[in-house]
Amino acid sequence: MFFASLRTRWAGLLGAFVAVALGVALVAAMGLGLASTFSAPEREPVRFAASPVVVMGQNTLTVPVKRGPNTGHVTKPLAHPHPVDIELLRDLRRLGSVQLDGAKRDAVGVDAPVVEVRKVVEAWRVAGAAGSAGGRDAAEGRDSARERDVAGGRDVAGEQVRVLTGGERRLADPGPARDAEALVAVNSFLGTAGGVSAFVSVFVTASTFAFVVALRRREFGLLRMAGATPGQVRRMLLAEALAVGVAASGVGCVLGALGAPVLAEMLVDAGIAPEWFAIGGAVWPYHLAFWVGVSVAFSGAWLASRRAGRVGPVEALRDASVDTGVMPWSRRIAGGALLAAGLGMLGWTLWSDPSALMKRKTYTTQPMILITALAALTPLLVRPVLRAVRLPGAVGLLVRENSAASVRRTAAVAAPVLVTVALAGSLLGSAETAGAARAAEARERTGADLVVTGADLRGGDARGGDVRGGAGGVAGRVAGVAVAASSASTAVFVREEGSALVRSEARAVSDPTAFASVSRLPVVAGDVRDLDDRSIVVNEEWEKRRVGERVDVWLGDGRPARLRIVAVLERGTGDNGAYVTAANAAGVPVDRVDVGLRAGADRDEVAGALRVAAGSGEGPGGGSGDGAGGGVRVRSAEQWLADTHPATKPQTRLGLLVLLGIALVYTAISLAGTLLMATSIRGPELRSLRLAGATRVQVRMVIAGESLLAVAVGTVLGLLVTGVNLGALSTGLARLSAPAGVVVPWELVGVAAGVCAVVGVGAGVVGVRVRRG
Repeated sequence: MFFASLRTRWAGLLGAFVAVALGVALVAAMGLGLASTFSAPEREPVRFAASPVVVMGQNTLTVPVKRGPNTGHVTKPLAHPHPVDIELLRDLRRLGSVQLDGAKRDAVGVDAPVVEVRKVVEAWRVAGAAGSAGGRDAAEGRDSARERDVAGGRDVAGEQVRVLTGGERRLADPGPARDAEALVAVNSFLGTAGGVSAFVSVFVTASTFAFVVALRRREFGLLRMAGATPGQVRRMLLAEALAVGVAASGVGCVLGALGAPVLAEMLVDAGIAPEWFAIGGAVWPYHLAFWVGVSVAFSGAWLASRRAGRVGPVEALRDASVDTGVMPWSRRIAGGALLAAGLGMLGWTLWSDPSALMKRKTYTTQPMILITALAALTPLLVRPVLRAVRLPGAVGLLVRENSAASVRRTAAVAAPVLVTVALAGSLLGSAETAGAARAAEARERTGADLVVTGADLRGGDARGGDVRGGAGGVAGRVAGVAVAASSASTAVFVREEGSALVRSEARAVSDPTAFASVSRLPVVAGDVRDLDDRSIVVNEEWEKRRVGERVDVWLGDGRPARLRIVAVLERGTGDNGAYVTAANAAGVPVDRVDVGLRAGADRDEVAGALRVAAGSGEGPGGGSGDGAGGGVRVRSAEQWLADTHPATKPQTRLGLLVLLGIALVYTAISLAGTLLMATSIRGPELRSLRLAGATRVQVRMVIAGESLLAVAVGTVLGLLVTGVNLGALSTGLARLSAPAGVVVPWELVGVAAGVCAVVGVGAGVVGVRVRRG
């Protein structure tokens, strides 16, 4: 009897089956991808494959922090790893041949027994520790391992080098670090995508089951009239949901297994994942996806079955098609509470930490609360919105009245559209708004006319106007240059509240006065020109941020320093980093020179002269002028800003588009299933229209118009969520003194709404079954 009932009602359960199967497929695919990011594949050593032992300079900073009543340690990667000490290098050469990778000494391969190398390293460590008490410095002037920790006096001399053997030698290759960074990016993307996919699937599945129950009200009324108890009706519905959930979850796991490799290829092609990324053989994602699918199906049916059990026998005799009682007080209270919670969280974030609104985790999860709230309240909003719409002709009037009368059907169609449009507008709109704010902020900070970049720059004399290109040893005066301020990328570490070690990106400037003349830093206190070797420029995000206050930091190579704050910058979008002098970034190569021109100088001519000087090794007027030497590039400030500060990073945009594409496909298929179910039971209603004189074309126009109107309602509600989220982000940027323009991705929103409209109209028209009266 039970299976016969399922065969009879397969068309009504088809939409729920498709929703659960697709949701499980998405969760399984994301889970398989996420499981594959937990560990990089074991790679063979490449850089020092011929050396049995590798001695590597220390590349991490370990600092004591408070962990409740105890003291622990936090480790961070250094911005500038230590080289192998020259004295140690001499000792290692006595043991065997030493392999250097060019002129780099961050790691060396030693053709010697492991035991002998470890003895030499340990002896050097002991001598280094003893030398630290007497103030002996390293041969290259790096004394970070000889100094004492500024917090607890913990000696770190014994950690300056590492001895690697066997498979650990691969740690000296640049690949593992890049792999780790790539895996973090993929993990973050798949975690976000999995969360959004789970939200969409749970939302649509619960909505679909609720609509299935609404379509079967008369059936339940007839069962009650035949003597069925409320408990029997609920158990029947739960049994059907369990059967659908188990079957759909099994199909979804198969689809997830097939789709996961495709997802991995998409991530690799998009540049989000490294080339070697592939799906592993983890099993737990299948278990997770299967039981999530069964649980969602059962939970959605359980909530709907409570309403089904309350359907009385009189429902079977009711012939009216107008939906009544669609918004019980429990749903009104839940929707209102969610709406208040969503708006309250936005307000709290704006007041306490507006910069959090720019973070992906915030602008990804925040819209979900508002989407759920509006979806819960949609049946309450449908009729007032539709009553305000005026459609021409008899068909238009019929479309409006049918949509307003069948609130459940209209809300069921509008709900997935609301999800898609709101996510498209909020996610990509937030990313582009934050990116545009960062780009505008970078433009405001830049006062140079030309920017010279490259890996082989060696700085410049700001007063003399020279720009030296290290590739060719160029050192010539370029006419038309008034000031050239060289700087290097570095970092500083600061311990905040005694428990967190925070890394802050920084720039090391050779001449603070020259740098101040070619930049427009947003200073709120102090003067950048007062920067010297014993001071630092910070921003408002730092725990200590008063001019004259001293702060304990660790420099990019791990050296501790106590520096005085001479200027404080606005917090902005988070890109206003710290500034130190070149002495506090010893050995770090200059990677940028900001050039200011003299009055009346021709920018193109000066840029060409700089290219010739950097590219040929000759002065202006000689050489090829291709600017290729040493990778040095000369660009206008506008071009440099466009290249380095795009409104949205291509990978971020592409990742969001992939995520939204998955959600759109899922929503479109679920939308089609819902409309096919809704249209399949409207045979008597449509035959009545034919008896009243409507043609087949007019009947199809009514169905298409109702679908378009429901999609329009969902689009309006989705835009409302988008407006609230982007408005809050704009307000937060204004509070951070950052450019506060709003970027709405109208093209993407239009595509999402258009796809939903096409799917809705197509599914509605295909589902029409009319006969001549």
